[in-house]
Amino acid sequence: MKDEKKVKEIKSELTMDKIVNLCKNRGFVFPGSEIYGGFANTWDFGPVGVELKNNIKRAWWKRFVQEDPSTYGVDAAILMNPRVWEASGHVASFGDPKMDCKKCKQRFRADTLVEAHSKGSVSAEAMTNEQLESYINEYHICCPRCGGFDWTPIRKFNPMFVTSRGTLEADADKVYLRPETCQGEYVNFLNVQRTTRAKVPFAIAQIGKSFRNEITPGNFLFRTIEFEQMELQMFCREEDSMDIYNNYKARALEFVENLGLKAENLRFHDHDKLAHYAKAACDIQYNFPIGWQELNGIHHRGTWDLSRHQEYSGKNMQYVDPFTNEKYTPNVIEYSIGADRLTLAILCGAYEEESLDNGETRVVMHFHPAIAPYKVAILPLQKNLSEKAKEVYSKLSKEFMCDYDEAGSIGKRYRRQDEIGTPFCVTIDFDTLENNTVTIRDRDSMEQIRLNIDELIPYISERIRFE
Repeated sequence: MKDEKKVKEIKSELTMDKIVNLCKNRGFVFPGSEIYGGFANTWDFGPVGVELKNNIKRAWWKRFVQEDPSTYGVDAAILMNPRVWEASGHVASFGDPKMDCKKCKQRFRADTLVEAHSKGSVSAEAMTNEQLESYINEYHICCPRCGGFDWTPIRKFNPMFVTSRGTLEADADKVYLRPETCQGEYVNFLNVQRTTRAKVPFAIAQIGKSFRNEITPGNFLFRTIEFEQMELQMFCREEDSMDIYNNYKARALEFVENLGLKAENLRFHDHDKLAHYAKAACDIQYNFPIGWQELNGIHHRGTWDLSRHQEYSGKNMQYVDPFTNEKYTPNVIEYSIGADRLTLAILCGAYEEESLDNGETRVVMHFHPAIAPYKVAILPLQKNLSEKAKEVYSKLSKEFMCDYDEAGSIGKRYRRQDEIGTPFCVTIDFDTLENNTVTIRDRDSMEQIRLNIDELIPYISERIRFE
């Protein structure tokens, strides 16, 4: 088709507003509880968004669990014995640096204000409260809500959600919605090692939801009060720990690049300030429209976690080497990445505006085909071809997530599929009824070829594989 010829990519600034508008209009993400006016820092994944996020999670699980014989999966409970959070230190010392705007009475994280102002060029996590206040005063950072500059002093705010267990208030026990998933791997260390007969080094992985009472301005999916984490804990000997730490740094970077994030938008950030128990910590940062921000973390946690749970539970958390009978507490290398935050990075990285030779502009999401929400769209050229088109849909949908669209001109339907990142469009025309062939269109090149319907599944399967 003549109007399908691409002239050039339009060099326009990518803003968070563009991503948000696309997500709302094309069914990726909706504001949480929207008909009630929304609920701050909550988002609902729509029909297209849930497929994208699920595909990202599947790609991560395939790479780090399915393909790794030394990694075992779990799905730990969200509600845990409160002693878990005493052992982890969350009850006593977990907290964010909060400050209130005296003018509009809104509360904000001081480190978030600094990072937003500097567009990620300042490492706020390494700053003390005094340094944060000094920076805010020096650069006259105003309230994002009302524009005022009248702040309270910074104070610690524990962001754990507290609820209660029990039928009567008097009998209720205080419990917490987990602020992180990793404790589920630590408390199951003995169970997994015993039932799998795993030998050090081995890892425990899970994908699950965490909750933090975040009070922060906007930034869409970047920081929310309810989020999913994909993470693993590698248990290893101390003498092997730094090699394993560096190996996960490399593997974590390779994974996000394989998903389609460009190398120039990724960088390592080694932590200047370490927790007292940590031996090393590093983030991979992504250049979001809001600046360089953390995408995932790799942490050398030493023996802290298992030792603390041994102390608080009274259970022996040591590993016994089956060959030497040596008893020791394994070191832990943690690799963690937020599914929602990675989804946001993928959305930003895939977005492109292109000029066509007919004067139109197309927005196209260049998702890796393996994580695209729909792999193929079935498009009857005219509605009276719908019976044949639905036969093709029924055949392909047994293998791939498919979309079906018969509304509007074929050009408009192509544009809709481009905007949700569908790699292939299959058009059913009158020749299909005669010779069982269809037109298949490539999203990125917009090139079209004719294939027999029986050739579609192997053709698409070969091109959507995630290696």
